[in-house]
Amino acid sequence: MRMSHRIVRFTLACVAIALLASCATGPRVRTELDPEADFARYRSYAFYQPLAMEESGYTTYLTERIRASVRREMDARGYVFDEQSPDLRVNFQAVVQEKTDVYSIPRTDMQYFYSYRHRHYVAVPVWYDQAQVSQYTEGTLTIDLVDARRNRLVWTGDAIGRVVQRSPQERSAAADQAVTAIFAQFPFASGTSPGAP
Repeated sequence: MRMSHRIVRFTLACVAIALLASCATGPRVRTELDPEADFARYRSYAFYQPLAMEESGYTTYLTERIRASVRREMDARGYVFDEQSPDLRVNFQAVVQEKTDVYSIPRTDMQYFYSYRHRHYVAVPVWYDQAQVSQYTEGTLTIDLVDARRNRLVWTGDAIGRVVQRSPQERSAAADQAVTAIFAQFPFASGTSPGAP
């Protein structure tokens, strides 16, 4: 009986460590690049008016935080903000949706059988999988860079992760982390071509 409890505790500890390790890595990021885009000619940027996140007609503290984070990342790469005639237009959107995760956890138990030969009960370990259902909230932040002259998407990045923040400060920090993670996958600086980060 004691051995089965140790196995269960060890298994649960491994699952908890794996979950913590996956949370520590930050959001999943995926990007897509237009192979025909000439990034060597892009030197300036501006934001779409209104942004996809402002379709309802107003802005929020989170919109302003994301806008500031995007400006920081674009400026750090040498792009110049130009409201009048930008080479690139930046748009971003955040979507939150409820998800359901179904997984199985290995379990062990002891079954007792009476042995007529030995005239006492014998414990036999039994292993099985127990299905678990977890509901969580997943958030996706998408940042698009659009060739302003051709009105064509040339690069997009998504940061996808679980939403667990409660306070506005935690949400702002998570949004900033997502923008940083997306731009970490952006391989260009102002006036550079593909393959020349």
